[in-house]
Amino acid sequence: MDAVKSFFETPAPSRFTGIGAWLLTTDHKRIGLMYLFAILFWFCLAVLLGGLIRLELMLPGETLLSAELYNSAFTLHGVIMIFLFIIPALPAAFGNFFLPMQLGTDDVFFPKLNLLSWYLYMLGGFIAIAALFSDGFPDTGWTFYVPFSVSTQTNVSTGVLAAFVLGFASMLTGLNFITTVHRMRSPKMGWMQIPLFTWSLYATSWVQLLATPVVTITLVLVMVERFLNIGLFDPAKGGDPILYQHLFWMYSHPAVYIMILPGMGVISEIIPVFSRKSIFGYKAIVFSSMAIAIAGSLVWAHHMYTSGMSDTAVFVFSLLTFVVAIPSAIKVFSWVSTLYKGAIQMTPPLFLALCFVYLFSVGGLTGLVLGAAGTDIHVHDTHFVVSHFHFTMFGGTGFAFFAALHYWWPKMFGRMYDFKKAYIASILVTGGFMFHYVPMFILGLQGMPRRYYDYLPQYAEGNFFAGFGAIFIILGIALMFINLALTFRQERNAPADPWGGVTLEWKTSSPPPLHNFEQDPAVLDYPYDFTGVVEERKQQQIKQS
Repeated sequence: MDAVKSFFETPAPSRFTGIGAWLLTTDHKRIGLMYLFAILFWFCLAVLLGGLIRLELMLPGETLLSAELYNSAFTLHGVIMIFLFIIPALPAAFGNFFLPMQLGTDDVFFPKLNLLSWYLYMLGGFIAIAALFSDGFPDTGWTFYVPFSVSTQTNVSTGVLAAFVLGFASMLTGLNFITTVHRMRSPKMGWMQIPLFTWSLYATSWVQLLATPVVTITLVLVMVERFLNIGLFDPAKGGDPILYQHLFWMYSHPAVYIMILPGMGVISEIIPVFSRKSIFGYKAIVFSSMAIAIAGSLVWAHHMYTSGMSDTAVFVFSLLTFVVAIPSAIKVFSWVSTLYKGAIQMTPPLFLALCFVYLFSVGGLTGLVLGAAGTDIHVHDTHFVVSHFHFTMFGGTGFAFFAALHYWWPKMFGRMYDFKKAYIASILVTGGFMFHYVPMFILGLQGMPRRYYDYLPQYAEGNFFAGFGAIFIILGIALMFINLALTFRQERNAPADPWGGVTLEWKTSSPPPLHNFEQDPAVLDYPYDFTGVVEERKQQQIKQS
């Protein structure tokens, strides 16, 4: 407990003390922790909203929520999950904390800009909540599609403003990470010695910096349309409602890779450590990360096959959608190859990482169903899309976040958690996830539309079973967070390197000191050598026996 207490009470490099030392800090580790606690708060709120939505859909007709409240609940659930959890969860929390450490430096290149990004993030979140207490939260869904977002009487402008502010927080984080990688990494570290988590953040940052301005401009256009009614998206005035969809998905599909690339980086860190092998195909993973960032920016229109496009456009975007699956498949192949004949040590981080690989693979394969125009026409805007999206985003990024939380928790706080509770929580979340979303694939193939408040009797059975899965997910998440929170009351101090990791963050104490490194740390060449770690573990096992 003393280690954690000393970390939280260590003065930040400023003249402020107490709460001011946190709110005005420029220490990347403290900013990462402030992001982490804020992200966990928003995530729990979004999970509760998602639980209400699913409980409402367990039975036909009105049960818990009115139709208006239901529309607002799934809009708020989507806005929080996308803009306040999935996009910032790994880059803003774990990226801020560990990217400088993995590069062998003491901080990011723009420390004050880093703090500003956190304030913009919090401001955007509170603006979103403020919309609830004005004229009713938007009922448009998180995509804010026109013409409904222009004509609805709910407070769309405030919700759009929240997403606009959050976009600036994302861009500042991306700018900071790119500059830090180029200018701040250890002089001894070449490009092909950078850890894969940092590589994933680097690729993500370019997408954040280049794609986010598109959606910020698009959201401004929605506000202009609502206030001035100039007809940008109104066909009667020479506008085009499909223009909004193009502008929105030109950002939002690259945003999918902002969400998933850092998660892939986390898995690429965890699997080698617990396989006691260097990652298979380091350069292939690096180049595939950059390929995903580039190719993922070119496939936006596969969301719009039913909106009316030429056959040539449909063919091109369908082909690009299948092409972007190749670098993702390279990563999965590399992870499985790393596990092959490895000295595997099962731990909660590895268990969650394996769950990620399976769930993300299902999400990716069902994405090909949506990428093919023929099958997409049948399941477009059905629960099949909802299930695919959650397999990719929650089964991907969400489980990567859980894995990162369990992997780096001892380093961040110097405390070890209870493995048994962690396994039970992980099984509950994974089992509940399958029980929740697999029925949605079936419902979608049967034709049940998404976002509908009520449904026909033939969809009742699938929705009823899916509701039980949601209950298991919530119970598992609650147990997971309780287990981590209990570490602050237990006397199980974590060593500097409890897992046998070889990247630079494991070369400091747990939790890390104010200045990460007193001198430039030794940088390992790829492939990372786990021989010493394996021998050390064998000696420990002999002593224990």
